[in-house]
Amino acid sequence: MRPVMRLLVLAAVVALGLLFVLPLWRITLQAPQYPEGVVMEIWLREFRGQIDLINGLNHYIGMRPIRQEDFPEFAIMPWLILGLIGSGLLVVLLNRRWLLGVWNALFALIILIGLADFYRWGYEYGHNLDPRAPIKVPGMSYQPPLIGSKQLLNFTAYSYPAAGGLIAFASFLVGTAVFTAECLYARKQGLLCLERRATLPTA
Repeated sequence: MRPVMRLLVLAAVVALGLLFVLPLWRITLQAPQYPEGVVMEIWLREFRGQIDLINGLNHYIGMRPIRQEDFPEFAIMPWLILGLIGSGLLVVLLNRRWLLGVWNALFALIILIGLADFYRWGYEYGHNLDPRAPIKVPGMSYQPPLIGSKQLLNFTAYSYPAAGGLIAFASFLVGTAVFTAECLYARKQGLLCLERRATLPTA
């Protein structure tokens, strides 16, 4: 990789360290009685925000309480990010395009698994309701949106990446852009993207 591209990858890798001090995701519930919103943030190791209030509200519709110990993901996610940082630094040190491609693919896989797990979590909490709940609406489920907003009774649920999530997506996009740019540059130099010399036609 060219020096400026290596610096971009290094910046993307180092930026992932901010995920340990910034929230990844933010879910906000707004209603006439809560105009300022009821907030839950998902961090790398824990939930933060008005969890007790959310659990109190969810009790009326039969959702089970949100409890930290029910999410083994919090024990795994810090190690995944440390693995991405460590392998990303190795990519910069060894300076190989194919390693950057592998790193991007691994990063994409982690993002997809994370989003799928988030969707599964929301589905289970929103659909598996206690039949003895004080409020029962036939056919109604309370799954929050994966990304965006959704009306749930008199509440509007908003679900968006927080600062840490945006940094993670930006780091992935930088890595992907650098890999694409370096592959295009290699082709102009008569090389294949995986750094083997291309077979050029002879006269």
